[in-house]
Amino acid sequence: MQSGNQSERSDVLPGTLQMLILKTLTRGPLHGYAIAQQIKLTSADVLQVEEGSLYPALQRMLLKGWVTAKWMPAGPKRRARVYQLTPAGRKQLADEVSGFTRVMEATLRVIQPA
Repeated sequence: MQSGNQSERSDVLPGTLQMLILKTLTRGPLHGYAIAQQIKLTSADVLQVEEGSLYPALQRMLLKGWVTAKWMPAGPKRRARVYQLTPAGRKQLADEVSGFTRVMEATLRVIQPA
């Protein structure tokens, strides 16, 4: 049985994960876990990004040149891969936000009473 808080959480909407990651990286370089936590925090604990979705998305964004990554020390005998937004990533973010906004406005026109 899920607790009330758990049932109110939601996975990220399909097609929005890249946009959320790119937006989160506008704050500065972050490692994967910190990206997921920042999305959760910013969404007031509503959106939850699973590792199984996050890391493949980051890998795709690396291949497309939207982010860069480097290994950084993260304590004794530990390293973390830190991701940073590129200029191409900023452009992609602007394109994705524009498209998302257009779709959300159209959806609201359909579901709101006339």
